[in-house]
Amino acid sequence: MSVHGVVLQSQSGRNWLIMRSNLDDFAIRLGRWSSGRGPLYLLLAAKIRTLIDDGELPAGGPLPPERALARRLAVGRGTVVAAYERLQEEGRVTRRQGSGTRVAPAAPSAVRAPAGAVANPLLAHLLDAPDDVAPLSCVAPDAPPPALTEAYGRALAELAAVRHDIGYHPAGHPVLREALAARYRARGVPTSPEEIIVTNGAQQALTLLAGLFLSPGDTVLTEAPTYPGALEAFREASARFRTAADAAEFGAALADRPALGYLIPTGHNPTGSVMPPLVRRRLAALAAEHDVPVVDDEVPAELCFSGETPPPLCAFHPGERLITIGSLSKIVWGGLRVGWIRAAAPLVVRLARLRAIGDLGGDVLSQLAAAHLLTRLDELRRDRAAVLRRRHDHLLAELARALPSWTVAPALGGQTVWVRLPHGDADAFAQVALRHRVAVPSGRSFDPSGGHGDCLRLPFVLPERELTDAVDRLAAAWHDYDGTGRSAALRPLVL
Repeated sequence: MSVHGVVLQSQSGRNWLIMRSNLDDFAIRLGRWSSGRGPLYLLLAAKIRTLIDDGELPAGGPLPPERALARRLAVGRGTVVAAYERLQEEGRVTRRQGSGTRVAPAAPSAVRAPAGAVANPLLAHLLDAPDDVAPLSCVAPDAPPPALTEAYGRALAELAAVRHDIGYHPAGHPVLREALAARYRARGVPTSPEEIIVTNGAQQALTLLAGLFLSPGDTVLTEAPTYPGALEAFREASARFRTAADAAEFGAALADRPALGYLIPTGHNPTGSVMPPLVRRRLAALAAEHDVPVVDDEVPAELCFSGETPPPLCAFHPGERLITIGSLSKIVWGGLRVGWIRAAAPLVVRLARLRAIGDLGGDVLSQLAAAHLLTRLDELRRDRAAVLRRRHDHLLAELARALPSWTVAPALGGQTVWVRLPHGDADAFAQVALRHRVAVPSGRSFDPSGGHGDCLRLPFVLPERELTDAVDRLAAAWHDYDGTGRSAALRPLVL
């Protein structure tokens, strides 16, 4: 038996892992609870109250033990006790010696939470209202470039001339499908428009692939760490996970025929690594040999600091088991919800049928604009990669200045670096960082087996001045967490 891919060796081990999983889920649902103003126990009570009132914590359900939750949130036990007592006074929880704290049976519940309520901290931060917390949780350009406005202007002119087209294109607008196919051909990968399906961003691409390939209980092979958005899509399909620490492990695991494999070979999220060509060739051959569909996530691929974009896995083998996804969200803007899948034509037909059930196709104007942007993609890639390289170097210099005990591996591309703490728990530290108004995701968010609890992902998408402010806040939070000193008064965050 396993939980999140971890083999359980004993009943006591099983109970511990279940308790840890429930505690992690509860802490994730708390989100940015500590980033407001006022005593911590009131902030904690307010967030739990909201979860109860919204139905995310069911009537009669247990709340985490005081000591365990205090450790997980990096607060004193008295903070949790005071929060629970406040909620008990309001009639929202019941507390009994020996049975712990539970949501009151008659607690108000305006809305019942859906079964698949968001638990991933990165997605939770997107759903939170904007505040004065430094956003080191999500990675995307913080403003649309002028090229996007120009592309929409040209697309509007084309839209005005459209006739005899109802606008529903489940596989994508023909103009964009051809433009994407031409882009792959220019990279040395023979591709026809019939091998392209346009999606509402890469996240929808992952959701469609999970829906097509996965049934409850199927195994997905991923790297660890890897992109949490993909993990969420696979979890929604009720998949089980098998993780690989490196490409060699990933290749060996393909022999066990998982239902799906998922990789980020270029500008890896979160480590920023780039897979060598010989390793790509080997993995492509193994996917074909073992007849395992493998998804090559190329969303960050255009952001290599070398200036070159390595070929996708499908360039190394003509088989039909290699699937490539891409998006303009990282190189242009996240608000341009245009992504795509390159796959064998029969697979694209099946994906288009699946997509038609959900939305009948994407926004035509955005797709026409995206087709224009593709003609300028090399220019946009060069400019964006240069900006990110400067900010990457600045972030590493600031971390070396303010947090020299942290271990940081330089990135070769992408938008993030992977940090290892010298000691302690990254989840607990992230709670302290929130109280210093910095949102950072811990390593467990990127590992379906629950590992990498001593790691953090830090993006370098913010301007240099904001990165300096964020690092100063992280340093103050680390001093508080580490016990080496009290932080100085914080200056207002520059956003």
